[in-house]
Amino acid sequence: MKTEGLSEAEINARHAEKMRRKKEARDKIVATKTIEKGLLIVHTGKGKGKSTAAFGLVFRALGNGMKVGIVQFVKGKWQTGERAALQKFADQVTINTMGEGFTWETQDRARDIAAAKAAWEKAKALIADDEHQMVVLDELNIVLRYDYLDADEVLSVLMARPAMKHVVVTGRNAKDELVEAADLVTEMAQVKHPFRAGVKAQKGIEF
Repeated sequence: MKTEGLSEAEINARHAEKMRRKKEARDKIVATKTIEKGLLIVHTGKGKGKSTAAFGLVFRALGNGMKVGIVQFVKGKWQTGERAALQKFADQVTINTMGEGFTWETQDRARDIAAAKAAWEKAKALIADDEHQMVVLDELNIVLRYDYLDADEVLSVLMARPAMKHVVVTGRNAKDELVEAADLVTEMAQVKHPFRAGVKAQKGIEF
């Protein structure tokens, strides 16, 4: 929009007209979106923030009076800030920390598989129930990547979830079939990370 030679009032008037047209076009688009359903959401990629974004959705759901179920497939040893905060909402949140740490920490494949299967049983119960409107499956992609769970069974359960149930899956290397089935997929891309510069994990940032 050229503004040279125009008064401030004229610039403001042009801007208002431009925004009016933009809102009108946007309102027409929004009016066509009439479907209401539970979403299958996937946060993946090599960048930081996958679980963080999922917990952001959890707090949004809590603010709307919803009940949320959380299953953590890998994280287990560290006491994280989000877990401590969510414990204050015990009437709305069910937290199940089922993992025993990353695979390079346990160094025990059989134990990892057993933990993954136990976590999946808990996840299936949360997905099927009528109590929780959102279920977060934190780091599910990790155990699927290592084939600790049957990917076809997992996808079948996710696709057969109750119509209004939101399920959020996090972790690197999401399976192609999961990405294809999901309603919303976000890939976190790493641009820069302090760990590469020798900075250790920070309280309030990594945990």
